[in-house]
Amino acid sequence: MQVTQQQYYTPEEYLQLEEAAEYKSEYIDGQIIPMAGGTVNHARISLNLGSVLNFAFRQQNYEVFVGDVRLWISQKRIYTYPDVMIIAGEPEFFNNRQDIITNPQIIVEVLSKSTKNYDYEDKFAAYRTIPTFQEYLLIDQYRVHVEQFSKIGKKQWNLREYDEEDNAIAFASVPFEISLQDLYNKVNFDLVEPENEII
Repeated sequence: MQVTQQQYYTPEEYLQLEEAAEYKSEYIDGQIIPMAGGTVNHARISLNLGSVLNFAFRQQNYEVFVGDVRLWISQKRIYTYPDVMIIAGEPEFFNNRQDIITNPQIIVEVLSKSTKNYDYEDKFAAYRTIPTFQEYLLIDQYRVHVEQFSKIGKKQWNLREYDEEDNAIAFASVPFEISLQDLYNKVNFDLVEPENEII
């Protein structure tokens, strides 16, 4: 990931820059990290999941956000844009800003080669500091493979893996299931990822 030239930014400076920017960036404890555009497969998976979730929850007290809503993680001083977030009940906005939420129950990341380790380690550790956070899905865009982490107690998480032998993914903390066929609809595993794809 490429960091902008200035050594340190306040969260307020980041938000001012982000409002005027033509592209999205993450903020990690003083550093601003530009996010490049994603691949077609990355977009397909995010949209597939978000669309099915949104339809499934149309009469339920859950809300789904895909890609463009910013998450503030106060304990780690991070602003980020998860690929998919599910919120139970009403969104809790940071400082009354309608573009920043603080209370996701489920977070989904579609893995990219350049951010895979970050999504597994530092980002997951940051997400675990969010009191409402109960479930984390990591979706591979290069093969049929999903890892699902579900909170089962204080500092305790359960791992469940899915691959082509499975028919569907059952979420643990909300009443929802999606077939792997629907999740990976129109995904072409033969596509080559560009070098700068870091989302």
